[in-house]
Amino acid sequence: QLEQKVVTSAVFRGKKEGYQQSINQPFADTRLKESEINPRVLQLIQGEKIKYVTPVIKYDRNGFKARERLLVLTQSSACVVEMAKIKQKIDYSTLKGISTSNLSDGIVVIHVPEDNKQKGDAILHCEHIFETVTKLCMLANKQNLVKVVQGSLRFRIGSGKEGTMVFTVGQEPQVFKAKNGQLTVV
Repeated sequence: QLEQKVVTSAVFRGKKEGYQQSINQPFADTRLKESEINPRVLQLIQGEKIKYVTPVIKYDRNGFKARERLLVLTQSSACVVEMAKIKQKIDYSTLKGISTSNLSDGIVVIHVPEDNKQKGDAILHCEHIFETVTKLCMLANKQNLVKVVQGSLRFRIGSGKEGTMVFTVGQEPQVFKAKNGQLTVV
């Protein structure tokens, strides 16, 4: 716990809203037990030790449609999982970066390299943002790749295209595709 909280402090203190309130909340070892994961997915992960699982909302890179998924962190990769199949597998060794906003939203973007194996960056929303990002960057051993951004951030859609995500403050939290085609997070 202490080691994780020290990393969380180094990454988020003074940079992201909600950090202060997260300090006294202990991190869970995982948000879902292995028994709650589809056996087919466990088979696909092929005996890699599962370190952490949490439900997430994944946003499509093009239309930004919200889809319920699981984020499964193993000792060597992060997997975005739909019911019985792995939709995206990101090896920690190829991880380019992890971005989140300075506001109190739960959005995290996992940046991947531009290669044929990856469709583009993973845009996720998770309820336990501090816990999830801390576990991800510790397992990948890439604390220095976490960026807390203000205003907007660029992400890769795939095949050389980029998109922009804009963060604003409003009455109630929402995520939508704006008229200009940008993903807007309130």
